[in-house]
Amino acid sequence: MAISGNQPLPASGTYDIDPVASTVRFDTRAMFGLIPVHGTFTVDHGRIIVADPAEELLVHVVMRSGSFESGNQQRDDHVRSSDYLDVAQHPEISFRSQRLERSAADATLQGELTVCGVTRPVAVTLDSVAYAGKRITASGTTTIDRYAFGITKAKGMTGRHLKIALEVVADR
Repeated sequence: MAISGNQPLPASGTYDIDPVASTVRFDTRAMFGLIPVHGTFTVDHGRIIVADPAEELLVHVVMRSGSFESGNQQRDDHVRSSDYLDVAQHPEISFRSQRLERSAADATLQGELTVCGVTRPVAVTLDSVAYAGKRITASGTTTIDRYAFGITKAKGMTGRHLKIALEVVADR
């Protein structure tokens, strides 16, 4: 369930993302949609800048493309190869927000995701935002079409869409 667009945000300021406490999970399907595949990416670093007005909130997060982990070493090595993420040429995946859109029903971060050197717009629906003192914990979801980033190998054998769930923890 998405957060209310009317929910107040934490105090204005800069919060550094805690890579150890933050997670990026994905779900997709393989083998013509028959086999579910779950996994993670590791957050390398990032920053949240809470602004007033709230719509100017900015988020920048960087993940290591080589941190792709699905629990199957052969698949993981293949995804890290030049057929997919080409981690030797593109070691980072990054998201940079441009604005926060809020309504009475929900809140969405509009931004850009860069994968394999290709940047495309993406919307992250905020599911929850909690804060206590100088710590923010936020979760959100989005769906990514890998074809939009030029990752088109193994059509039918590998899922085209990835559902992404993020939990980001940041401190002042």
